This record gives sequence, structure tokens and C-alpha cells, in this order.
Amino acid sequence: MKTDTLNTILQNLNGSSADIEASAIMSVDGLTIATKLSEGIDEDRVGAMSAAIFSIGARTALELARGKLEQVMVKGSKGYVLITDAGREAVLAVVAKESAKLGLVFLETRRAAEAISASL
Repeated sequence: MKTDTLNTILQNLNGSSADIEASAIMSVDGLTIATKLSEGIDEDRVGAMSAAIFSIGARTALELARGKLEQVMVKGSKGYVLITDAGREAVLAVVAKESAKLGLVFLETRRAAEAISASL
């Protein structure tokens, strides 16, 4: 079943690095598809916000002639949120620690996004 596959991808992503705290897959219009989020995080809110941020990023990349948007990174005082293209139908959001080794997080996020795209 597709949902089981997507949940496995997220579980593997979260387990690939101690720096990755949570992850979620949502449709490009913000509907939650699958999540591995920390307790107390509203998955519907994460889906809606991530899709909105990605949409604004895509529009910005287009308007500034930067090509097709691949990823948006939000850096806060307590860590990072990466929002990555996961095919025509989905977006992947990854929450990482402030001390994260970003190169590894980017690599694992890209691998997961490719697996999600192939699964949908």
C-alpha cells in the first residue's frame, strides 16, 4: 500500500541522522499525506504552512529567473526546516536540530524526496 511505503520512507529518513527530528509529506496544496512528527505538532498546520512556503518560494524563483525551485530552508534559533520538492504531487518537510550537519541532512532529504516522487 502506498501509505505504508511513504511511512517507511519517513521512518528511514528520521532514522538516517540524529539531527533529523521530524518529517512530513504533504500534497502541493497542503493536505497531509504522511507524517513522522514530534508529539504536539499539528500535522494539518505543518502541511498547510509548508505548502504555502514552498509555493511562495517557487513564485520567487520564477520571478527572479532562478529556475525550478528545489528546496526552501527556514532557519530559526532552535533549528531548521527544509521544504523540498518531492515530485509533481508532493512536498517533503524535514525538521532538523540547530547543530545539524546540513550537508548530511540535505543528502538524506534529497534521497527521501526522490523515493517519495517514485512512489507517488
